[in-house]
Amino acid sequence: MRKSVAYYIGSRYAALNSPNQLVGFISLLTVLGLVLGVAILITVLSVMNGFDRELQQRILGLVPHLTVTTPRGSYLRTVEEWEPVRSQILQTPGVLNVAPYMQLQGMVIANGRSKGVLLNGIDPAVETKVSIIDKFITSGSLASLQADAYQIAIGANLAEQLQVKVGDEVMLVTTAVEITPMGDFQRKKTFKVGAIFAVGSQLDSSLALTNLAIAQKLYRLDKRIHGYRVQVADLFQVQQVAQHMIANLPSEQLYTPWTDSYGTMYDNIRISKTLVGLLLTLLVAVAAFNVVVSLMMVVREKQGDIAILRTLGAATTTIRNIFLTQGLFIGLLGTAGGVVLGLILSLSISEMVAGLQSLTGVQLLSADVYPVNYLPSEVRVSDVLLVSALAIALSLLATIFPARKAARSKPAEILRYE
Repeated sequence: MRKSVAYYIGSRYAALNSPNQLVGFISLLTVLGLVLGVAILITVLSVMNGFDRELQQRILGLVPHLTVTTPRGSYLRTVEEWEPVRSQILQTPGVLNVAPYMQLQGMVIANGRSKGVLLNGIDPAVETKVSIIDKFITSGSLASLQADAYQIAIGANLAEQLQVKVGDEVMLVTTAVEITPMGDFQRKKTFKVGAIFAVGSQLDSSLALTNLAIAQKLYRLDKRIHGYRVQVADLFQVQQVAQHMIANLPSEQLYTPWTDSYGTMYDNIRISKTLVGLLLTLLVAVAAFNVVVSLMMVVREKQGDIAILRTLGAATTTIRNIFLTQGLFIGLLGTAGGVVLGLILSLSISEMVAGLQSLTGVQLLSADVYPVNYLPSEVRVSDVLLVSALAIALSLLATIFPARKAARSKPAEILRYE
């Protein structure tokens, strides 16, 4: 009965309905502060989750999870010489597939423009087993990269910079040196653009693909390869897979997991999410503790009512629970509004930023600086529940002091001035 009375009176005391305009205004600001704080925190966490997801599904879906290569400066072996090692790699727990690995450097020239690239020699029939590059082909086909045709696949950003499309020709200048009676010259060859891919990351401007046999011929590597790229079942178990290979495979190979190249980027995203989350939690805390100001003014406004309730026999716990109920009401209202607004922003922020970029003509996110050139977002239920629980808990914590002060009010002193 005592709880129901406290709930009934506390809900009627909801400060948003206060006849005192100042109290109502401050209470409204408190609720709006909670709404904005919760919404911003949910939106930012969703964006960081989006970066995390895109790094895993896009960038790490294209780059090797693990490479097994000969050390720098060592003799490159042929596919036949690599075969015993390849068989052992496939038997390693956690390994899904392997494919020949060749990564070379070069420069692509077209229409008077040039750009340095990483050139990967691939076998189109095998590449799709260790990479998801085929999912990002926007024009042309990887199947065009045949061993008897000088065809190349380039990223969308690189194609835009060079002003070329599928079917156009580009000049590839290699790092291989051709010795002639006239002197030493870098080897170069005209390629036809066979495919264009758009990943939405820095790979679109720095990566090029051609057939493995063509790359071997152009760089004078005969039938030799650098090693194998390995696809693992769990990206975050790649270190354990590499350690298993080091312990069980021949030691003359070099085992390089993706964490050596992209681990820092992934750690930065995780650390940024933690730090930004903590900083924005302070914003929610400030908004929640505005409840103290709001309820203190309500306590002062309702002193007469408190004195009458105490005179009628209401216990101090009932008075305290009345204001705890009111604080909880404010916390729930602000949190609910913040969750709704946060979900709306999180689900639409990618389109909002894309529209803003299209409207202003300004690229807000550059793939040269960020992992991707757009703003991703992924709402996780766990984050929404955590933020909601945190906001409600802070609101209740901020309610304790005003509620205890109201409960300690002395009816005789209050009614003396009524």
